[in-house]
This record gives sequence, structure tokens and C-alpha cells, in this order.
Amino acid sequence: MTSNVSPVPFTTVAQSIPPNVFADMDRKVAAAVAGGADVIDLAKGNPDAFPADFIREVAKKGVDDPANARYSPFDGKPSFLKAAQAWYRNTYDVDLDWKTQLFAVEGAVDGLAALFAVLVSPGDAVAYADPYYPSYHCMTVMGRAEEILLPSLPERGFLPDLDAVPADTWDRVKVLILNYPNNPTGAQAPRGFLERAIELAREHRFAIVQDFAYAGLGVREQQISILSLPGAFDVAVEVCSLSKMYAMAGWRAGFIAGNSDIVSHVKQYHYQMGSMITGSVQDAGAAALESDQSCVHELAERYALRRKIVAGGLRELGLDVFDSDGGIYAWVHAPEGLNGEQFADLLLERAAVAALPGTCFGTVGVDYVRFSLLKSEDLLREAVRRVGRVL
Repeated sequence: MTSNVSPVPFTTVAQSIPPNVFADMDRKVAAAVAGGADVIDLAKGNPDAFPADFIREVAKKGVDDPANARYSPFDGKPSFLKAAQAWYRNTYDVDLDWKTQLFAVEGAVDGLAALFAVLVSPGDAVAYADPYYPSYHCMTVMGRAEEILLPSLPERGFLPDLDAVPADTWDRVKVLILNYPNNPTGAQAPRGFLERAIELAREHRFAIVQDFAYAGLGVREQQISILSLPGAFDVAVEVCSLSKMYAMAGWRAGFIAGNSDIVSHVKQYHYQMGSMITGSVQDAGAAALESDQSCVHELAERYALRRKIVAGGLRELGLDVFDSDGGIYAWVHAPEGLNGEQFADLLLERAAVAALPGTCFGTVGVDYVRFSLLKSEDLLREAVRRVGRVL
């Protein structure tokens, strides 16, 4: 009988990888399904929409293009980068040089990993809002960096108070990670908040990485690209993904935009450690970015309707739901007497509804759960009914 204990001395990084909260929840859901439960899975952020017809048609043609069987250019196809340049200009009135201020990556997490690799050394301080997207925590831990959590409380609309952070703490920060519209809360950052972040970054000499994965998916107000604000190009880059905007999550495409020095270092790292987006996907992405964005507006309206179903329905049941129009989630306070983990477990066990407990996203969300809006309207109504029966 052979041992399953490896004699290999694994690296510090390999030994420090935190659990994947999404994979853990997948296992819980699978166990419930195996036990016969008809689970409505609202734990995932996996789009149920399909890319628009014109996007898929371009992708199909791209597969038959012999040039796409070859390696794509290291920086991304010029047509894709120029399309991203046009998207920024048309959508946010931001002018970029596609050769020096844009770089194609295989989705937001690929871009974030490359940015951590070139910006964060062991011992550096990385600041971000709590609640946070789990990858920020994992990348900080794996990079042996110091984590500085900025509490984002309900009384402030789940935005951190940047001015409550002492100056000597900002002096230690190497990178500030922003994520607006926010996952998990859906909070959106107003212009003044982003302008203050830029002022602090210039004063204390740290970089800003804005994770803009949910661009375009708001309804009540125009979202703000941090790159549209004065001084942003001195300190900031923005990571954009086509996953949510165009329902292209499985296609793996996005880009980093902003400060040319940071983009240049990411390029050099990615040349050695990364891989480029499939050529036909870049062709489809270019078509999406250069379109009139009506397909994005349709998705935003669909999610707004779903948010009314879930958030409105849960409010009618007496639950406290954060009022947000950004992103694709509902951020819900657990009933009195339960924390978020207890509420999520109760919903899965007694209602066959899966939601993620707020502890997956840090410490501030201990009494919250996150409901995804990425199911049909009928299933969302049924999920709300099931929650009501449990309550």
C-alpha cells in the first residue's frame, strides 16, 4: 500500500492557500442534491444569460479564421485593444493609448493575479474594503503581505471611511484594492469617494487597483470609471471583465487599463507567466465592446427586475435588504437571533435554497448572506416563497 503523503517540500505559497469559499459551497449544495433536495442555487455568481447573437456570430467566424489558430500577440490583438480603447472613450469619456495603457487578460482574476505579482512583495500592506471579494484576501495571504481591512458598514452605504484611516497606516499601504460596483454588497462608489482615494494615493504614494468587473450593470445612475477622474492615471489601473457585461464568463476575456508604468510591468510578467485570450474570443469581445451596448443595457434591466423580485420579496418577509442597484446580488441581513452562517445553513436544509454566508467575504458580513440574481425570474420567485415558508 502506497502512502499519499508527498515527500515534496511544497513552497510557502502552496502551503498558505486558503480554502476556496465557492468550492466549499458547491460541495454543500452537491451533498444536498445527492440527498434528494431540489436546490435553487443562489450561491453562485455564474451568469445564466447567453452572449448576444452578434457576439456569437463573430466568435463562430473567428474559429474558421486560420490566423486565430496561431498564437495571439502577447499584448492582445490590436483589434481587441482598440475596441477597449473605443469602449472607454464612448462609455466613460476616457482617452487611452491602446499600445501602452491597455493589456488583454483572461478575465479579471487573471489580471488581479498579475497585478499582485508586480505590485506586492512579502511584508507589503494591501488595503481593501471589508466585505471583500475573496480573491483579494487569498492573493494577499499567498503573497505573504499584510492585510489592512477597511470596515464598510451599513450606515455608510457599505463604503469604507477613507479619512478614518490614520496617515501612518496609509504610508505603509502599497496597494489599495477598490471594487465598485461591489461584490458582495452591490454598493456603488460616488465620484467624491473615488476622488478622495486618488488624493490619498498621490499623497501617500500607493497604487490603486479598481476591480471593475460589474461595469454597466447599474440602473439608477451612471457608473464612474476611476480613470475618468483627475490624477487617476498617475496612480491607478482598472481591471475590466467581459464576463458579466456580455454574459461571456466561460469565454475568459478582459483587460487592464490605466497607468502605463504599471501596465508595462504587468506585460513583462504576463509574457513569462501567463497565456493570451483565444483569438476568436478576442474577435467576439471586440465586436461586443464596439457595439451600441444595448445588450448590456438589456442585461442591466433584467437584473433590475430580478433584484425587485428578490430584494422586494425578502423585504416583504421582514428581512433587511441593502438598497442597491449595482452588481448582480442581494445583500441581506439574517433574521434576529441568527448569524449569516446559521441562516444560510437553515435555508439550505429547510428551504433547499443556497445562499453564501457573509463570512465568505470577511468579518463585517458575519450577520449577512448574499443571494445571487442569476436564475430565472420564476425560480427567484420560488426561492423567495421557500424562504418565506421557513421564516
